Amino acid sequence: MPLIKPFAGLRPVPERAEEVVAPPYDVLNSAEARERAAGRPWSFLHISKAEIDLPEGTDPYDPSVYAKSAENLQKMMQEGILMREDKPCYYVYRLIMDGHSQVGLVAAASVADYDINRVRKHEYTRPAKEDDRVRQIEALNAQTGPVLLAYKSQADMDAILEETTKQPPVVDVTADDGVQHTFWVIDDDATIEKISAGFDAMDAIYIADGHHRSASASRVAKSHALSDAGGDQSSDYFLSVIYPHNQMNILDYNRVITDLNGLSKDEVLEKVKAAFTVTEEPAAVKPAKATEFGMYMDGQWYRLNINSELVPDDPVESLDVSLLANNLIEPVLGISDPRTDNRIDFVGGIRGLAELEKRVDSGEMAIAFSLYPTSMEALMAVADADEVMPPKSTWFEPKLADGLVSHVLD
Repeated sequence: MPLIKPFAGLRPVPERAEEVVAPPYDVLNSAEARERAAGRPWSFLHISKAEIDLPEGTDPYDPSVYAKSAENLQKMMQEGILMREDKPCYYVYRLIMDGHSQVGLVAAASVADYDINRVRKHEYTRPAKEDDRVRQIEALNAQTGPVLLAYKSQADMDAILEETTKQPPVVDVTADDGVQHTFWVIDDDATIEKISAGFDAMDAIYIADGHHRSASASRVAKSHALSDAGGDQSSDYFLSVIYPHNQMNILDYNRVITDLNGLSKDEVLEKVKAAFTVTEEPAAVKPAKATEFGMYMDGQWYRLNINSELVPDDPVESLDVSLLANNLIEPVLGISDPRTDNRIDFVGGIRGLAELEKRVDSGEMAIAFSLYPTSMEALMAVADADEVMPPKSTWFEPKLADGLVSHVLD
């Protein structure tokens, strides 16, 4: 099977796209989704968060939610809000946020290559979240949430995508968060063949965001193979948007902790100095490089630089999130498992350093840490080593929209 394939996408008719396009399902809770979809009957949130059309308090994982999602999808198709492409195509998807632009390929990626780690992972998944996506795919008979992937930038592939953006798009909408989503169709057979061959020649592509969506697609593919043996089925592929690695935008993913583990501020500072050079700063510290950190405690910011001999030659242990965990958060603050310890929380860089100050100054948290963003090169090195990154290592922006295109399982 090829690494990627074109597919006959299910997408909004151009004049309705602005009404349809919605934030991804996993960045809003039910109440936020209900508010965002109010007065917008064709918002894709009625499919991705269908509990908003059921009584308040409905469990998002209740079977009625998946049934409502399927009902809403069928209605949008019957009313002509969504249309199905009449042939397999690739698509180009450009995101622009705050002057940052990235141009990627929308394709169906191979589950078989995911299973053998040619589509490379860097995170563990949780069964409950996988189960949710499996039920959603099965109810809709479609994949509606794209997996964000990256490929190691190649001049010929990058050029094809960039050249496509010189043509008139089929969709160009700016969401209410200011992010511009622009979409083109590639239906030329020669270009499709060139793209397919170019990706087939790659050693690997990398999951940036969407480990649960890709894992659930793999589970669905296996169940379909058992019931419908043989052939190259649409369920053998999953919806993805693949960007050149050097266009990806990773923000910092910061940490806040509820208490000082029974220590005073001075005791914390003394213990931190065992592994870091500590400098008081008059303003919020946004680290300027890897191995540098900001720390906020009792109204004061500090710049921390880890002692260089403590940075190991290991793709996981050398990550800033690992260095902070192994040399400060665990030995000083007593948090050994950030996946399960409710004393620690995580704040995406999109919220800014003022959010860290707010949570500490309010008394909700006792200490906060700002980090330098993980690089795509570091992420790929971890994936290439078949290792797993610590939780909350990356925060990608801008987010892909839901509803621009879906992958129907024929």
